[in-house]
Formats: sequence, C-alpha cells, structure tokens
Amino acid sequence: MTDTCVYGAPPAALAEVPPGARQVSPLIPDAAALEDFAPASLSAAVIAAPPGTIERRYVLALALRALQPGAPMTALAPKEKGGSRLRKELEAFGCSVEEVGRQHQRICHVARPAALEGIEAAIVAGGPQRIGGGLWSQPGVFSWDRDDPGSQALIAALPRLAGQGADLGCGIGVLAQAVLASAKVTRLDLVDLDRRAIAAARRNVEDPRAQFRWADVRRGPELSGLDFVVTNPPFHDTGLEDKALGQAFIRRAHAMLRPGGALWLVANRHLPYEAVLGESFAKVLPRGKGGAFKIYEARK
Repeated sequence: MTDTCVYGAPPAALAEVPPGARQVSPLIPDAAALEDFAPASLSAAVIAAPPGTIERRYVLALALRALQPGAPMTALAPKEKGGSRLRKELEAFGCSVEEVGRQHQRICHVARPAALEGIEAAIVAGGPQRIGGGLWSQPGVFSWDRDDPGSQALIAALPRLAGQGADLGCGIGVLAQAVLASAKVTRLDLVDLDRRAIAAARRNVEDPRAQFRWADVRRGPELSGLDFVVTNPPFHDTGLEDKALGQAFIRRAHAMLRPGGALWLVANRHLPYEAVLGESFAKVLPRGKGGAFKIYEARK
C-alpha cells in the first residue's frame, strides 16, 4: 500500500504527483477515502483543491491530519476558484507556506507542522451532517444545504411509477424518496458520481428496494430492461458548463430502458436536450414548462 495520495487531477505541469499515489477524490469512482487514512500515515500529498470554501478546508484539514510531521503537501487551485484563499487557509492550520502563481493557479507548498491548529473544527464543518428536514448531506454535494428547485419540479410532475427503475445523478436521494413512495416500484438503482452523495443517500433512503451505485453514468453501471429512469442531470463538469453531460445521461437512460420504458427528465430551460431526445426516443412529451425548468417524458 502506497503512503502518498493525490486528490483530483492536478495539472502535470504544475504539480508532480508521486508514483503510485492513491487517488482520494470522492468524484472518482473506486478512489480511496481520505477520511479513512490514519493520522500521520502519509509521507506526501498533492491536492487539487475544490472550489467551495467549507469543502476545501475540509479536504486540506483531512490531508494535513493524515500526513506525518514534516511531510510535504502541495495544494493548488485556480485563483478565481479558491486559489487566492489557499495560503491564508493553510496558515490558519499552522502551516508555513511557500506560494507561487502559474497558469492562473495558486500553488502552495507546505511541510506538515508538528502542531496543527483548527483542523478538527474544519473536519466537523465539512463532514456529513443533517440539513433542513432532517436529511443527511455534506458540503461539496450538489445543492447540499437547500432544496433543488429542478428536482422539486420533477417530483411535482411525476406519476406513480411502477416496476424497476433508476435515478441517474441521484444526489442525496430526494427524488428517490418520492419515486419509492409508490408501492408499485419494485427496485430503484440510485447512481451518482459523488461518493459523498451516495453515502448520504444510503442514510436518507432506508428502503430495501433501493440499490446504491457509486459510478459515472457516462460509463456505467450496466443496467438494462428498466421500466423507467428519472433524472435531473448535471450540466457542469469540473466547474464548467458542459451541455454534452446531460446529453450523455439521456443516451445512457435510453440504453437502460426496455422498449416502451419511460425517461422522466427535468432540465434548465436553456439546455439543448430536445434534439438528442428526439433522436433517441420514439415519443417525447412535454410534461411541464414554466419558470426556469422544462420537464419531459420520453418513451423508448
């Protein structure tokens, strides 16, 4: 087992990742969990720091806790996505920081100090927690501390579904709870790229019909013959709008459905999904439109 780790995908030109470093990003399926590393067990870490303040401080604190005293850590982020705050955040944890700027990123080099300051508070603030309504969530998960209006719009439009289905991009399980309110649903696979979302959904959806899959929808899981798919697909990848992401969800949903099966989709009004829906499905029916969202039922 290697004693080094890397979080995310730091640009090779900006940070050297030790050979054999274990991936620890929750957005990369099958990666190790940084939370599981014992204190002072790592000899080096490279962190492509996430943009959210609470999430970023959580990751930095976990990495520092896992490092041996004196072990090196490189943390970097685009200036406009948290990089400008990295130095102060690391200094607040007791680190002496060497900082450089390259390619619009701030790159901080530290050696883990013998005594750390404030990391436990950062770990508690960024860890799993209950939000309004008693649901479990975690900073960094999509819409982690508030209702997502797109999912709520889809819930309002859904009929009582039946048979086997999947929730693609399930988040913390809000949409799945509504689907499983129908006694005619026999199985629901909840799929999400974010390990933290899947962990929260397991706690929020305590139903034997629910199955949980940490996976990238664009590449799996291998589901087929489904009666229905529900999805509020993401349209950002690594912080940038990516219309192809939702289009890939539509194509994957089509592949998972049986003939006659239905996709229920909610999307922001500006997203260009109509063409791929029309190419993939035999019948596409608008089931709600107004405000910022549009809802479609598409039959295979």
